Amino acid sequence: MTAVLRASAVPSQGWAAALAEVLADPARPALVFQPIVDLRRGIVCGYEALSRFDPGVACGPDRWFAAADELGLGARLEARVVRAALAARETLPAGCFLTVNVSPHLLPDPELADVLLAEPDLTGVVLELTEHVQVGDSRRLTDLIDRLRAAGAAIALHDAGSGYSGLQQLALLRPQFVKLDRALVDHADRDEAKLALAELLGSYSGRLDAWLLVEGVERMEELAAFVRLGVPLAQGYLLARPGPGWPQIDPALGAQLRAMTASAQEVDSVAALVERVPVVPADPGGELAAARALLTADPGLDLVVVVDPRGCPSALVRPGRRDGDGGADLQVLPVSLRVRPTAQVVDVAVRAMTRVPARRFDPVVCVDDGGAMQGVVRPERMTLRLAELYSGRPADDVLGTPAPDGPGGDR
Repeated sequence: MTAVLRASAVPSQGWAAALAEVLADPARPALVFQPIVDLRRGIVCGYEALSRFDPGVACGPDRWFAAADELGLGARLEARVVRAALAARETLPAGCFLTVNVSPHLLPDPELADVLLAEPDLTGVVLELTEHVQVGDSRRLTDLIDRLRAAGAAIALHDAGSGYSGLQQLALLRPQFVKLDRALVDHADRDEAKLALAELLGSYSGRLDAWLLVEGVERMEELAAFVRLGVPLAQGYLLARPGPGWPQIDPALGAQLRAMTASAQEVDSVAALVERVPVVPADPGGELAAARALLTADPGLDLVVVVDPRGCPSALVRPGRRDGDGGADLQVLPVSLRVRPTAQVVDVAVRAMTRVPARRFDPVVCVDDGGAMQGVVRPERMTLRLAELYSGRPADDVLGTPAPDGPGGDR
């Protein structure tokens, strides 16, 4: 069976046999659980139930569910997963919610709907709608969702910002959770457009009394960017991988999240705007080669800082024009402004804009009391923060924050 499923185009009879084998075994598919983290408190507040099939098969869970849907077995397979997730609530840690993926076009099917409707209390259960095709009978779906909500269930909208999970679906379904599409999370720290879209979705979600959840977070820089925005919830390999039982996050990471959030809430200081960037040690014979290697390896990277043996910044290195051979000139810029994290945004912006014209829009370097580099603050982010500060909108009104105890790709 594994050999059949490894093929790039699996015959329908191969999938039919594979799915029949799965559905004949009450213990399959197996479930693992990935933590969902409250970024403000630095603790796990929920879990997503994810399906795992044959570990030797070279295709992901989404392909299994798609094949089941194509063969008319989608509702039966999803009902199996939902039933297992509901049973797992018996050992769910206190104060946590549990999300399980369902397809909206299959949810009204009695084979799936009846599993949920048979539960008298769905408090703490979040149904994550993973729609990638348009729902035909939206009234039938919304009526069922109303019944499930009356039993205590909450609704999450998956992959917001892509496909059919757009603003129209948000308005129609009024979810309690909005999960930002992974494509909008990947390297968002380097893309102001992605961050702006996250802020837009967060603001809209807040008006619907929903929480924004970013998934697929794999880099600390991404996490820091969303913490600065005030995003309340996140999940991803950086925080914790899926596993059996109820995985927890590293206590040290939890403490770091609380510190990051506290810093981000100091809206008048630049601490919330500090961005970590790669550094290379000062070396007259090799610092530029090291910087070039970093910039070449990551085309999205636009800044490297040279630091002396004490960790103090001595120069900024940026890519210049590319030549015909694919190489790039390097711009070596002086460090024209150093500030402490506690410096006020207004003061730093004034100091930055009063530099000589050639240096006016260079990143500002943030250093600790000993002069060691902490990161950089970009003038464009200071401009955005000043707009927030003087727009009259409190920071919490932009994206909202989770209630103290919580609410209550992968599948």
